[in-house]
Amino acid sequence: GIDNIVFISILSDRLPRELRARARTVGLLLAMLMRIALLFSIGWMMGLTAPLFELFGHHFTGRDLILIAGGLFLIYKSTTEIHDKLEGEEHHQDATKGRATFGSVIAQIVALDIVFSLDSVITAIGMTDHIEIAVIAVIIAVGIMLVAAGPLSEFVNRHPTVKILALSFLLLIGMSLVADGFGQHIPKGYIYFAMAFSVFIELLNMRLRARTEPVHLRQAITAEPATEAGH
Repeated sequence: GIDNIVFISILSDRLPRELRARARTVGLLLAMLMRIALLFSIGWMMGLTAPLFELFGHHFTGRDLILIAGGLFLIYKSTTEIHDKLEGEEHHQDATKGRATFGSVIAQIVALDIVFSLDSVITAIGMTDHIEIAVIAVIIAVGIMLVAAGPLSEFVNRHPTVKILALSFLLLIGMSLVADGFGQHIPKGYIYFAMAFSVFIELLNMRLRARTEPVHLRQAITAEPATEAGH
């Protein structure tokens, strides 16, 4: 999904430029293998929907706990990234500050992909008797993300205002995951529509700024030295 690609673009930006494309590719391929493994773990996946305990009248399941943990992590990650972009120290003071390791980025990509795809994997297991069809669908979906992740990451990281919008989008997704874990389902379509409308307005602003002519500063006029009389 678009939320997954946006999260990957934000994470990979923490790496040196020469490692970003490889991190996206390796992370998505490992995430694909993890999704396929989950599809074949039918017993365990179905067990995630069984009630574990009750609190405040809500029966919590393994799925709920995973969604809550993933949502809280996404809220934390988005908040810290927004703070870093708006209030963080200048990069020239410490070039290595805030850099992530390749392994940590890969681990976060795989972990959040499980959270993002959890419901779709459970639904796929319950709807089809042919797991190979679901596997093919996963491979196609990851292939599309591999193609789209590069251009989208470059676009997001090239425009600071779009990056803040993307982080705000991830913050909303995190809140919706936590709410879903507590039994309050928020249709993601509402969030996607709000984000799409915000990006559309920002694209119009970018187009307007590009067409606006820059202010030309007046050049100082220096008087020519007066020629001496008789010359």
